[in-house]
Amino acid sequence: MRRVLLVLLLTGLIISAVFAGGEKESEGFKIGYVCNSFNDTFQTYVMDASEGYFADKDGYTMVLQDAQEDVIRQQDLVNTFIAQGVDALIVVPVDTSAMDPIVRAAEEAGIPLCFVNRNPYGEKSLPKNVYYVGSQEIIAGQQQMNSMGELLGGKGGVGILMGKLDNEGALKRTEGNESVISDKYPGITILAKETGNWQRDQGMTLTENWLTAYGTKLNGILANNDEMALGAVEALKAAGREDVYVMGVDAIPDAKVAVGNGSLAATVLQDAVGQGAGASDVIYKVLNGDSADSVTMIPFVLITKENLADFQ
Repeated sequence: MRRVLLVLLLTGLIISAVFAGGEKESEGFKIGYVCNSFNDTFQTYVMDASEGYFADKDGYTMVLQDAQEDVIRQQDLVNTFIAQGVDALIVVPVDTSAMDPIVRAAEEAGIPLCFVNRNPYGEKSLPKNVYYVGSQEIIAGQQQMNSMGELLGGKGGVGILMGKLDNEGALKRTEGNESVISDKYPGITILAKETGNWQRDQGMTLTENWLTAYGTKLNGILANNDEMALGAVEALKAAGREDVYVMGVDAIPDAKVAVGNGSLAATVLQDAVGQGAGASDVIYKVLNGDSADSVTMIPFVLITKENLADFQ
């Protein structure tokens, strides 16, 4: 009889342990954040702001993962987060054209998904329980080119340093450059348009090539981000060319220093804090049963030496 009671007792303990293992470890919420790359300077600011949003909110934990610019790895990280029972996801897409598997995974898990900084849907409506926080990318390119057109007096030759071509930001910022030239500055010619993959060293190499190919016909460089713009500045400095205007996007600290010393003519502020904290705010509202806008746009601002002090 004692053996029977002992077996029943042990069986009960095992069953209780199994059920306990299926429960949440705590009463709080866990958010999985998958960054495109921890080596992307601007994205680290977005990520820090997103994580920092929850610093004073009890019961919220954010776990950070690096996709290392590998879209398959990003999909795997999302699936791992879901298997671990996260309550929500924030994702910076590696490839904005390849997010369907991630959207489906979040939908099947029944958890909210917020894309930040890079919009996989463009002008299209987002699916239910999917959100986007970022900026209207074409405006950054338009602001750059309007400023460049004024500096060049409406004539000259420019090169465009593009980001990764599978990225909405690269395509739209370039489109913004081109639309302003077409509408306002027919006297400005695009001499070259090549991808530097968001990287400073590639921006420098491409600029070196353009200086050789176009010489004094190259009067301005429009870069889709500050890293490539700063690479262009290095190449121009090495070549002794102080007559070429360079503009970037993001307003990272190095770029603001360059605007201050005149080596960068302008940068367009992409509000990393606004985007990162904005994405977390969306998730916070949804997890608490409140409504959130499916799309939240954070404004771009052109920064030149004249208004730089306002953004230090």
